[in-house]
Amino acid sequence: MRAISQTIAISQTRDLHEIFHSGELSAQKRFNKRKKWNENAIAGLNKMFKEAIDDETAYFIEGQKFFFISTADNKGECDCSFRGIEESESEHQPQSVFVPNSKTLIFPDYAGNNIYNSLGNIMVNPQIGLLFIDFHSALRLRINGGAKIIEDKNSYINLWPKALRYIEVDVKQVYYNCSKRIKESVKI
Repeated sequence: MRAISQTIAISQTRDLHEIFHSGELSAQKRFNKRKKWNENAIAGLNKMFKEAIDDETAYFIEGQKFFFISTADNKGECDCSFRGIEESESEHQPQSVFVPNSKTLIFPDYAGNNIYNSLGNIMVNPQIGLLFIDFHSALRLRINGGAKIIEDKNSYINLWPKALRYIEVDVKQVYYNCSKRIKESVKI
């Protein structure tokens, strides 16, 4: 595993409209008993909703054997897919994701069912969501950003010799999510 080695500067305090989109704010107003976010809560949200991957998070991501991605087509119709490691005959088992810097992550695309749901969606709508779950530590991490397809098979052949292409994600939002119900859902 390889973690990034750069220090992430703490971003300036963002207001709620920079953290949440209008639908989230409307839902909060409609369904949340709390009337307003106070200053302490907003400071906590700024710490929770990061705009870059720090070293600890990079280490967590690169240590996961699988994750889920969510993409949508140009009409907003969604698709969710599982991504995991491709077993290798060598002693070295590849990682599922590589984090080259605080704003980028890359994962391989292997041969599949030839339907190309995720790749087709990325071609018409680059928005992507990734969900990492570690059932043993009950951690859940979400990353949102923009994706692009890297078609040069040799770009990361040293990491993923069996990959046909790669997906590069420009990270926009990083946050650990509530771990409630993870241990209740899976017996470890």
